[in-house]
Parts: sequence; C-alpha cells; structure tokens
Amino acid sequence: MVKEISINDFDYTLPDDMIPVHPLEQRDECKLLLRTSSGKIYHRVFKELPDLLPPGALLVCNDTRVINARMQFHKDTGAGIELFLLEPIEPADYVLNFQSREECVWKCLVGNSKKWKSGGIFLILDLPDSKKQLKICAERLRQYPDGSSEVKFSWEGDGISFSQIIEIAGRIPIPPYLNRESEERDLSDYQTIYARAKGSVAAPTAGLHFTDRVFEGLEAHGVEIGKITLHVGAGTFKPVKSEKIGNHAMHSEPFSVNRDFLKKLIDWKREGKPVVAVGTTTVRTLESLPIIGKAIMAGSQDPFRVDQWTAYNDIDTDKLNSINSLEIILKKMEEEGLENLVASTSIMIAPGFHWRIVDAMVTNFHQPKSTLLLLVSSFIGGDDWRKIYEEALSHNYRFLSYGDASLLFPSVKG
Repeated sequence: MVKEISINDFDYTLPDDMIPVHPLEQRDECKLLLRTSSGKIYHRVFKELPDLLPPGALLVCNDTRVINARMQFHKDTGAGIELFLLEPIEPADYVLNFQSREECVWKCLVGNSKKWKSGGIFLILDLPDSKKQLKICAERLRQYPDGSSEVKFSWEGDGISFSQIIEIAGRIPIPPYLNRESEERDLSDYQTIYARAKGSVAAPTAGLHFTDRVFEGLEAHGVEIGKITLHVGAGTFKPVKSEKIGNHAMHSEPFSVNRDFLKKLIDWKREGKPVVAVGTTTVRTLESLPIIGKAIMAGSQDPFRVDQWTAYNDIDTDKLNSINSLEIILKKMEEEGLENLVASTSIMIAPGFHWRIVDAMVTNFHQPKSTLLLLVSSFIGGDDWRKIYEEALSHNYRFLSYGDASLLFPSVKG
C-alpha cells in the first residue's frame, strides 16, 4: 500500500556545504547527471542537454513567475509585521487580483503574529518617478487552522495596481534553507528566463539552468517546447513529519493549460514521441491531466481538483488510457469555449504511482525525506534514487534550489 510507505526510507545525509546560496554565474555551466533507461550514470554539463534528448521530443516548461511575496508592514507602535502572500482570495483569479487598484484579499503567513492581535497595520510606499507616497493598509479578517490568515489590503490614489505595489514593496521569497536574506541579485537569479505568469512564491528551480543558448540548441536538434503554468506554493517546502506518507497532507497548487498545448500533447502521445518535463511542478501538472479527464468522464461534480490520493483509487487504466483522457478534456474545453483549463492539484506521486504522460524529466537534487524525492523514486523505479544521490554526493554536485541538475529516464521494464 502506497500510504504505508515510510518516509524514513528516503533519508540521506546532505552536508550544508553542498547547498549553494547563489547559482553559478553562467546558468548552463552547471553539472548535469544523466541517468539512462538502462540505469547507467554519466556526468555531463547542462549546456549539453540538447545533445542528450531524443530528436522530436516535447520539452514542457512551467512558465510561472515568482512574485515579491514578502512584505514588511508596521503597527502604529512601530512593531514590524511581515506578511507572506500565499494565494489570492478576492478576486481569486491571479490576474484580476494583481490588477486590483483599491483593495484585494490574500491568504498570508504572518510573521511576528503574536504582536498583531487587533487593528490594522500599514506600510508607506515611495512611488517611483514621483515625490508622492502611498499608504497601504492591511486588516486581518480571520485566522485559519493551518496558521495562515486572511488579510485584506487597501490603498487609495494614483491608480496603482496591487501588482505594482508588491513589485516595489515586496521582497523575493528565497527558500528558507538558504539561511540568508534575499538580495538584489535574487530578483533575476530566482526566475527562469521564460517566467511569464505571476503567482509563485517559490521558483520551479529545474528551469533556472536554461539559457538562450540551450533553447537555440534544442531548436537545432528538433526538440519542441511546450509551456504550462503551475503556481508553486510555500507548501513545497513543507516537511513530511509523519512516519507514514499516508498521514502527510499534500499542499494544493493551481495550474492552467491552454488548448493549443493540450492538442500538441495529444499529438505527441498518439505518435509515441517522448514528453520531457522540466521540474517536478511540470510533472505534477502533466500527470494530473489524465485524472481530470477520467473525472470528467465519470461525471464528477468537481473534476478540476485533483486530490492527493485520487490517482491510486483505480489503477485499472485499460478503461481510459492517457490519450482518451486528454481528448475528453479537450472536448469539454471546446464545448464550453475555454481557451485555458484552470484546475488545482494536490497529487501525491510516490512508488506505486502509474505514470501516464512523462517519459523523462529534468530536475534538481531534492531534500532528504521530501515528497519530491518520493516522486523521483517512483519515476526511475526501485531504490535507484539512492544510487543516483550517492553518485552526485561523491562527485560534489550542488543540491537544492541553486544547485546542479539531473536528466532522468525511467528504467525499461522487461
């Protein structure tokens, strides 16, 4: 049973000096560990990626953009209160929320929360190219059991959008395990070069290695590029505290896929051409799609929300293969005139998961006892993840967000 898997079986020793606090100056000069379908391991450089992918592959990237989610407010007494933006509540749509010009509501983590028992807090913003200042007020509407809060932001004047406010006043939310404050260089270092859709509070870090040079090489080698959007939440850093993974609550993350990409994905799967996911966020999106198609066919009241264990409820996939399920989604989108599928996923991918879409993945090296390590183990099969990580450690690979990369192919069965 998947839920009985012990997270302690996915532990390893990660020395602090193998966690870089900054990336390499040249992104695509990082190390790349290649794990082939035969289980062999080779040490390459990321700029060689175009040579390592099969011609005709579809490389899928997550084009989410990290927002300056950390904002420093104050009480009238002078006490500092940090608000960490998690997800929009009103308007719930990211684009509409960012366009708000008077007020909006967000789910936030509150730093120094004990000192904010009542009343409002504020920050004063110096507007660029102007001598004017803008006062932004924040009011806590409610607190949630998970420790987060619903916070209303309000401001007046000059038609300033909330997007502009966080660009000026916020700080980039680098991972907590870097053990430092965010710096000016993180504004570019912690974004992929193809980041577009604002909404993440953590970067899809496997994409940080890509450069224009790499994309030019991919095009020259006949590799197609596809884009999806999944907004990475703070839950990506949530540790697994329970011994059995069945007791761990996965975080939910919103994603969207447009109709043209879905058509391309169907074509690739129908022709048996490989689909390569850049990062675990892209993996989670792609592998959630067949589950949505199946939910639509079953007449689910909420087919666009993929729960943590849905993928394991019925492992008999003969009734609905991945191509059928993708076509069902496309048909529904066409019937309802939808250009974009908007959904959310809490999918748990662990050993025992039935892979339907992804044929290879580019990913970084993940924390011990993490759900991302479970995902990697599930993909390559057996206990081979340990061999890969031991190899990386012995060859001084850099780990986590600003670390090196791997290109993984699953073991060929039989």
